[in-house]
Amino acid sequence: MAKKKVTKKPVKKTKVKKAVKKAVSKKKVSKKPVKKKTTGKKITAKNSVTKKESKPLRKAVKAVSARRSKSAKPTVEVKVEDIVESRNKAISKIKGYGKRELEHFRQIILEKRDEIIEQLQNLKEQMLDPTTGEYINENSPYSLHMAEQGTDAMEREKTFLYAQRENKFLGYLEDALKRIEAGTYGICVECIDEPQMLCETCPLIPKERLEAVPHSQHCLPIKQRQERK
Repeated sequence: MAKKKVTKKPVKKTKVKKAVKKAVSKKKVSKKPVKKKTTGKKITAKNSVTKKESKPLRKAVKAVSARRSKSAKPTVEVKVEDIVESRNKAISKIKGYGKRELEHFRQIILEKRDEIIEQLQNLKEQMLDPTTGEYINENSPYSLHMAEQGTDAMEREKTFLYAQRENKFLGYLEDALKRIEAGTYGICVECIDEPQMLCETCPLIPKERLEAVPHSQHCLPIKQRQERK
């Protein structure tokens, strides 16, 4: 019997292309992303790079800090002894008041001091109880009424403040006597180093001011300038 010839139908190219695309797309979906493993060599390489980059930065920081330290002004320590020595040198160059004038000022200061001591003694007697010899307080039998107690308290406070002020003034006079002994009395403190020539007798305080305020260490213009500040 004669064999029948099988004729193969030609496959269209479009169908083949579609099948290939489907297979490729399936493979892409099925493939999982593979993580890249980092080796130790690469890490060391990166570290070496950062170290190389950090060296010039450190050098730059050191250079900037060195410039700042050079530009900064050095702190000069001033000792009290050096200040006193320079002040004494400046005072030694100033010609102060003579012996007669200093003796005149001394007498004024002594008279003022005696007056203040007498006033302080009177104030002390006013504040003391004559019967007990102690300072009068709120429990004193002399003031029984509440209004009288209030006025007594105010009077005691006034006398105490007045005595405190007079005692402070007494200390100023004592310091003035010490300056007369040291030969620095009558010199304006602000004009020792640099005379400001605000008075005719600069750097000395005028006699009229010393007679009125014997404990003063400033001439009148400088004192007024200090009060305005």
